[in-house]
Amino acid sequence: MENLDAIFSPESVAVVGASTTPGKVGHDIFENILRGGYTGTLYPVNPYAKSVLSVRAYPSITEIPDHVDLAMIILPPKLALETVQEAIKKGVKGIVIVSAGFREVGGEGLEIENRIVSLCREANIRVVGPNCLGVINPMPTVRLNASFSARMPTPGNISFISQSGALCTAVLDFAADRDFGFSKFVSIGNKADVDELDLLQYLHQDPDTEVILIYLEELRRGPEFIEAVKEITSGDYRPTPVLAIKSGRTAAGAQAAASHTGALAGTEAVYDAIFKQSGIIRVDSIDELFDFASAFAYKNESALGKLRRKVPHGNRVAIVTNAGGPGIVATDMTVSSGLQLATFKADTIEALASHLPRTANLRNPVDIIGDAAQDRYENALDAVIKDEGVDGALVILTPQSMTNVLATAEAIVRIARRSHKPILCCFMGIVDVSSGVKYLQEHGIPVYRFPENAAKAFGAIYRYSQWMNRQHLAQFKLHHDTVKAKEIVKGWLADGTKQLGELEGIELLKCYGFYVLPTQLAQNAEEAGKIADEIGYPVVMKIVSPDILHKSDAGGVMVGLDSRAEVEKAYDTIVKSALAFKSDANIKGILIQKKALPGREIILGMNRYPVFGPLLMVGLGGIFVEIFQDVVFRLAPIGRNEARRMVRSIKGYKLFKGFRGRSRADLDILEKHLVSLSDLVINHPEIKEMDINPLLVHDEGKGATVADCRIILESDEASS
Repeated sequence: MENLDAIFSPESVAVVGASTTPGKVGHDIFENILRGGYTGTLYPVNPYAKSVLSVRAYPSITEIPDHVDLAMIILPPKLALETVQEAIKKGVKGIVIVSAGFREVGGEGLEIENRIVSLCREANIRVVGPNCLGVINPMPTVRLNASFSARMPTPGNISFISQSGALCTAVLDFAADRDFGFSKFVSIGNKADVDELDLLQYLHQDPDTEVILIYLEELRRGPEFIEAVKEITSGDYRPTPVLAIKSGRTAAGAQAAASHTGALAGTEAVYDAIFKQSGIIRVDSIDELFDFASAFAYKNESALGKLRRKVPHGNRVAIVTNAGGPGIVATDMTVSSGLQLATFKADTIEALASHLPRTANLRNPVDIIGDAAQDRYENALDAVIKDEGVDGALVILTPQSMTNVLATAEAIVRIARRSHKPILCCFMGIVDVSSGVKYLQEHGIPVYRFPENAAKAFGAIYRYSQWMNRQHLAQFKLHHDTVKAKEIVKGWLADGTKQLGELEGIELLKCYGFYVLPTQLAQNAEEAGKIADEIGYPVVMKIVSPDILHKSDAGGVMVGLDSRAEVEKAYDTIVKSALAFKSDANIKGILIQKKALPGREIILGMNRYPVFGPLLMVGLGGIFVEIFQDVVFRLAPIGRNEARRMVRSIKGYKLFKGFRGRSRADLDILEKHLVSLSDLVINHPEIKEMDINPLLVHDEGKGATVADCRIILESDEASS
């Protein structure tokens, strides 16, 4: 981390490629550092100039007589490589390469980038870029604007990481308009060396950073990223909220796949899983990013004089407003943000009644009427925030003739200082409320222009509170027959088998603790009847063909057959239906399987991704997976706690808990099977995709049964 200090807080900076021509990047970056009030020593490097902006220039970095911490390089690739070699000799501690023409263009540019990284790693020098905007540290002790953005942001406690330099300039303008301050601001470009995880870990240690914002285009690390960021967002040391906006959210990411999981999963499902598993709060827009950041940066001075982040312990919100319409909007958005309106205790209602006019609404949302002055706001907010059934408050103000905006803001700050509960404000308007907004901002109270923004921000800090306070159960003690499982997979690969149906797949699943039904393959009607007699009735019959992926679509499944005669007749019917569906289908036979006990139909699945590894899926199964697509994703490996969160994130989860007289499903076995599936796909990287659909989860205590499965192995070309 010390080497990143040399990048963000250098005592001396050399700008290699500093230009005397205004408008050129080398000129503007040097000017931005110089005019920005940098507290260290600045050296322009230009072999063709005596000075840049009246500062003596040096022909090379090696000729600077003093020590240099940070080298800013603004040169084409070949010259940049030469400069890096000189910088290493000079003993620099950090390098930022702003110029383009490297990895992003491929060929020689990529080779030079790789060479630079190799040299710097040998010398223990960290590199930001190439192809980036630069770095900014606006804190008074440094005041470094080593970027080609002319705007130096005001100091604050929020850091911003971006893969896009162009977005950075827009964000700086946006932040200036909202009087938003930063601790650190960095564009990482090609991420040749320093990447998001390096910066997240550095900023987590940074005492000036309380919230980290990140704009992502792609990650190059998977499970390692999750485990490291989990420590940042909820570890014992300085838990720090991380808010992310990810580009390309609506792009069709699912690849053509043989499994349901492959069809439903896509790169966005991977990123959603990474964010949820690591505790990152995902946002949908730049506007939302700053709305949420304001709420997360909100701190309260404790009795010991320490600042502590204000997050709600629950989702019960009180709304205080002087206008009915905005109160209704806030109520609607509160509910849709995962919150609920608090129900006041009798003492609270009595306190409200004693201070408010008869026309006021004493229930939530509390309408203190349009002619409310600051005393009404203060008394109403004081009453509701003290209620034990209230976890936080939204205060809405619309400027009316009797409204004293500044005095109301002062009253809110007084109450906020006395309470550990978050209070978010919405002062609607611009000019008429500006004095109150400014006062609230100066005292760290989040304030928004519209009630829906405030409600969504409150929902975000509540989600973070849930993440911070999540329960940690002891892990399952599962025992797998890994020796036999490896033999099974080895045999498939030796045979050149790439697509495996239920008959083959259940043998592997048995090794990982899944209960499977007695199943045999019949190749004619008479054999089907004989097998059914041995297994016992009722039975299920399923077509087996590598050319028919979804059996039900081809009329290839018949359920609940009770006699040999029915079975033999069904055999011919299924074959005819399958051939009518696909006349050239290669039919291997028909599976005869003991009919399972009734259960909720669940799908478990996995799709493997480069870099990130196996993406697990659970959701409503059977035909419902295609109708509702009610599925949840996480990256393997997972343990008991993540399995539980997955199951509880299914929208139809209430169906498993017991609904309208139905008994509770065996959720314990479902969670165990999710962990077993995670173990299976981690232990067998040869598996590219798989579905268990449906897994029939029986009533509580009665386990679960695999009713069907499909496994796709990596081809030789893919695994080589």
